[in-house]
Amino acid sequence: MQFTNSQALIPQGTYAKKLRPLLPAEAFLPDPTKLVILFINLTILVLGWMIASHLDSWSIYLLWLYLPIAIIMGNSVMSLAVSCHDLMHGTVIRNSRLIHWITLLGLTMLWMPPTLWKVVHNRVHHNKTNSLDDPDRNYLYEQPNTWSKWFYHQFLPSFDVNPIRLVVGMGTVWGYYAFRNLTSVLFFNGQSVDYLPASFRVSAKERWAIAGEFFVMLMIHLSILVYLQFDPLKLILSYFLPIGIGYAVLIFYIYTHHLISPMTSVNDPLLNSVSIRVPKIVDLLHLNFSYHTEHHIFPGMNSDYYPMVQELLKIHYPDRFNLLSAGEAWHLLLTTPRSYKDENTLTDWSGKMSVPCPVKMPNDKESVKTSSSMTVEI
Repeated sequence: MQFTNSQALIPQGTYAKKLRPLLPAEAFLPDPTKLVILFINLTILVLGWMIASHLDSWSIYLLWLYLPIAIIMGNSVMSLAVSCHDLMHGTVIRNSRLIHWITLLGLTMLWMPPTLWKVVHNRVHHNKTNSLDDPDRNYLYEQPNTWSKWFYHQFLPSFDVNPIRLVVGMGTVWGYYAFRNLTSVLFFNGQSVDYLPASFRVSAKERWAIAGEFFVMLMIHLSILVYLQFDPLKLILSYFLPIGIGYAVLIFYIYTHHLISPMTSVNDPLLNSVSIRVPKIVDLLHLNFSYHTEHHIFPGMNSDYYPMVQELLKIHYPDRFNLLSAGEAWHLLLTTPRSYKDENTLTDWSGKMSVPCPVKMPNDKESVKTSSSMTVEI
């Protein structure tokens, strides 16, 4: 695939160099108070399982009272994901050994060994965002029709997704994402793993670490199942339902942050990433995870200061910055296909459609504003 718009792209470092002097120094200092949030959410999960262990003594007519607990637990799964995300970017504490053991616990519900996350997210995704080498991008139409690509097309939001498949996918796609990355490095660890959008490698030391961390996570999950006595009711309400809710919220963010953007040969976060607007309470619960473009410019920044970066982007790059409401971004996902035909064009499984990426290159002449800072073709 040939990239044709590299002259319109600005490297991430250029944005950071311009905006960094306009931000306070404390924005780049670690904030250990966020560990409190992480441990609160771990405690919520443990308390939820402790309550669930007594569900077999509840009247069948009172079981619905556990549903609010399951929803709170689901939010804790999501909150652990973003807490560990910030922790592994070094914005909470700087002690690497402590970071490793805390994130091993925090990422267990996501089946994501911290060493694997450090490689696929910090090392690869952040440096090669939405490029040919990014394992988190949409598949190319020209890539082989593997089992993974089939799953991707069946369950991700698109113009032709079945509503039932979409609902099932919201609660399971994160598990599929973890599985495909985990198996790729443990079983193959090569540059030609055809079921990934883009292959990546880990060192031998990292590979053994990933295997060991996965084993620890597996033992923790088995311990939870044993504690809940493998009781179907307890497992459905306090294990599968909270995990499904947490996965759905997390994958919603991931979908809206990147999948409607063009591919870029240069890591330009104002074009290959999207920030979304969500209610303030949601930003509070999820550590400003909706400010995703801001995060890609300053991955090592305290997330409390992302709103300040957003205001600077509106001032200095109003025609490049892509800011959408969560509803607008979701609508665009549901009205477009999910494979890249080329860097600016999306297509379906058959390759017969040609739909311009809703997020447009700045030199596109046939675009109009649909929000304060986003363009789509008409």
